[in-house]
Amino acid sequence: MKHYLEFILLVLAAFSCRQPDATLRNGDLVFVGIPIDYSIEPDSMDAAISASTGKDGLNLIHVAIAEVRGDSTWIIDATIKHGVDRHPLDTFLSDFTLRDGSLPEFFIGRVQGVDADAAVERAKTYCGRAYDSRFLPDNEELYCSELVQLSYLSASGEQVFDSEPMNFLASDGTMPVYWEQIFAILGMDVPQGIPGTNPQSMFLDTKVKKVKKIFGD
Repeated sequence: MKHYLEFILLVLAAFSCRQPDATLRNGDLVFVGIPIDYSIEPDSMDAAISASTGKDGLNLIHVAIAEVRGDSTWIIDATIKHGVDRHPLDTFLSDFTLRDGSLPEFFIGRVQGVDADAAVERAKTYCGRAYDSRFLPDNEELYCSELVQLSYLSASGEQVFDSEPMNFLASDGTMPVYWEQIFAILGMDVPQGIPGTNPQSMFLDTKVKKVKKIFGD
């Protein structure tokens, strides 16, 4: 994992010289993108990776919150492995490393019109809660974008991100194999249309400023 961190530090240094706005900031959102036909079955991994054709071929499956303190970068997110947790950046990168050892695509979003520092501190108050594998509303468990929704509030205390019918579909209208397999394991249908949030629509929200990708392949 050391080489990942060395790479990130080099890229951050380059961007800070040429484009200061691209430097990762406290409270930035980190989106994780995998090929839309990514499969959790080992035999299909090579085909899935080779079929990826860039951003249009990606499904944003996860969103995390960056906490930047001096030279240290932490990630606050909700995952099946950790529940709602705060951990070092290298743990986050390790957790999302693909089966062939490569990293997925990472995209940075900066939420406009909020106190980002307050959002980070608010997110940390949810640490220790269980992960909501079924993506259902109105329970104590949280999934990744639900954590973001609860953490980012306006000055008047309202949620910046509204709930909407949940969308797990790729941009071409198909259901990614990844989601079909995950929910099959849980013994339920993909909860398409249930009120909630998801990383894909959150990334496209006009309140999220897209920042140049600063780490990943």
